[in-house]
Amino acid sequence: MTGDPLRARSALIALDASCDRETWVLIGMAAKAAGVDEQDWLDWSETGANFGGKRDARAVWKSINADGGITDATLFHLARAAGWTDASRERQHDEPVAARAPIAKPLEGTMRDTLALRWLDYWNRLEPPHGACLDYLHARQCAIPPRDGDLRCDPAARHPTGYTGPCLVALVSDYCTFEPISLHRTWICADGTKPKVEKPRRLLKGHRKSGGAIFLWPNESVDIALGVGEGIETSLTLARYFRPVWSLIDAGNLRRFEVLHGISSLTVCADNDPTGLRAAEACATRWSDSGCETRIVCVRERGADINDFLQGVRHG
Repeated sequence: MTGDPLRARSALIALDASCDRETWVLIGMAAKAAGVDEQDWLDWSETGANFGGKRDARAVWKSINADGGITDATLFHLARAAGWTDASRERQHDEPVAARAPIAKPLEGTMRDTLALRWLDYWNRLEPPHGACLDYLHARQCAIPPRDGDLRCDPAARHPTGYTGPCLVALVSDYCTFEPISLHRTWICADGTKPKVEKPRRLLKGHRKSGGAIFLWPNESVDIALGVGEGIETSLTLARYFRPVWSLIDAGNLRRFEVLHGISSLTVCADNDPTGLRAAEACATRWSDSGCETRIVCVRERGADINDFLQGVRHG
């Protein structure tokens, strides 16, 4: 174990906690070998977009032992590759050691304005829906978006609860600037059904969704008419009858959907619940007031959306 925990901690902070789980565990092994304490490991892990909770991080930390074959050299090698400078080598031994500063965590309520580059690189390596993800869309009777739309899949994505399996991954973009701002993930089972996981976190932690849309059909395909809905499945059900469509993710984004230049006809697919109906009406009113032709489509059954109706799902 290193005799300079502050140096090891400095190296740890320089690394991105939003890495894949295998790298995260490797960093944990190297950090423990280097003398980093458990609390610093927990604080650093919490800065990652895939943070699965302190229980998971603490369990991994306690499972690491000295016989893992990973030494402190791994930590410093990774940190230098990430641009870390070893300031301790320049420090004189007779100088007092600086007080330990807290690890910077994302401030509550603050969000990244654009998608982190590592997540954009991850997205760019994915392929259009296939395998279990495509089976899921067919089972939900969804229209399949074009290959150049912003819906792709990861055959083995890790959920923050620890579940690993197929996942639909959608790029969320600012619909005014077209800048990528987040990812939306829907985990499914290998048989095409949804896994039973607690509190599924679909959007990336620390990234904004306000002002965002999922371009299920690419922006270039939108001419004078557009259809929008809340969720991906709802929007892809609308696409069976009307195209092109975008998903606005939730009722909040639908309610605030801004008028876009050049679109003269807007079809809003509403969920038949109080929140969904209010959001659809607010959106349609705004667009209608701008001179755009607007219509709201909605199923009659209370509490249902258009995809529920198509599948024969009963509510209440």
